[in-house]
Amino acid sequence: MDGKIDMIITKSIPRFARNTLDTLRYVRLLREKNVAIYFEVEKINTLVDGEFLMTILSSVAQQEVENTSAYVKKGLKMKMKRGELVGFSRCFGYDRDKETGELKIVESEAETVRHIFDRYLQGAGGTVIARELNEEGILTYNHCQWTCSIILNIIKNEKYMGDMLQGKTYTVDPISKRRLPNNGEEDKFYVEGHHEPIVSRKVFDKAQELRISRNVKRAKTSTESNRVRIRRQYAFSCMLQCYFCGSNLSKRTWHSSSKYSKVIWQCVKSAKKGKRFCPESKAIPEAVIEKAFVESYKILCENNQDILEDLLDKIEVILKDEKIEKEVKQIEGRIKRTKTKRNKLADGYLDGIIPQERLRNYFLQSLSF
Repeated sequence: MDGKIDMIITKSIPRFARNTLDTLRYVRLLREKNVAIYFEVEKINTLVDGEFLMTILSSVAQQEVENTSAYVKKGLKMKMKRGELVGFSRCFGYDRDKETGELKIVESEAETVRHIFDRYLQGAGGTVIARELNEEGILTYNHCQWTCSIILNIIKNEKYMGDMLQGKTYTVDPISKRRLPNNGEEDKFYVEGHHEPIVSRKVFDKAQELRISRNVKRAKTSTESNRVRIRRQYAFSCMLQCYFCGSNLSKRTWHSSSKYSKVIWQCVKSAKKGKRFCPESKAIPEAVIEKAFVESYKILCENNQDILEDLLDKIEVILKDEKIEKEVKQIEGRIKRTKTKRNKLADGYLDGIIPQERLRNYFLQSLSF
């Protein structure tokens, strides 16, 4: 810092960092540069006061942040339960009224939404509809090109029939603020007739029936095709699917020719067609998958002797099959050697080197074998 900063003054520890680990890390980093941090509320000077007091107070501050987050979370849930709109992000066809806070229809966009539903019920897929809209020069609300995923997100969005589902995602913890899809970890709140619909409930329900039937048909076709084309080369082959697009995961090796070699499983669509076709997918180390499988199976088998016995029976069958396969290979090797020896004897007899009696005895032995 070239000695240009002597002291950083901040109101309190929570304003400086949200957890104890970050607080101590930056305090130590600045102390090495001989830069003091002064916290007004706690009256602490990091160059004068010890680290022990800082650790205690930062831990208390972290707990306060978590408590505040819990109170805010509870308040937001109460709002959702009452049917109030919480954390609305722009939705094509709707905007939020600044005065009332309610959703209002943007008619110019609503026409496009109705057109999307009409074309979908006519049999057009997401890719076809997206291409048609792009060719007509119609853009999304943020002036981007249409894609298949955007079209399908509109088709399955309950807002367009006037309902509202809140709590689709949740915050893992208040420190990292990481958000994940809510698959039952937290409560969800569904309100019917929340706002004015763009399409009728009848049209929306028909679109869902068509979407689900297409997904089932596609999954069935994909499964049958994979059974024919893909050989179960690895333990997890045909068993892992991408959470975001539904494609299979394929096994790959990063840096295979170096000491940093690492086996991973990756979304086939992302790997073959490019990251933009499945932007959310991430490569998963095989070791992580193996560990998750073992832990899941332990939970499944806990107090369930039947499953464990079934697994042991299957392992026994596999080992038996491997033993039989080994024996077959040994027999094939013996047959091959016998044929070679027989051919040599026949050649020797024809050349007059081996007598007829010896050849006859050999064939009698072969028949008894």
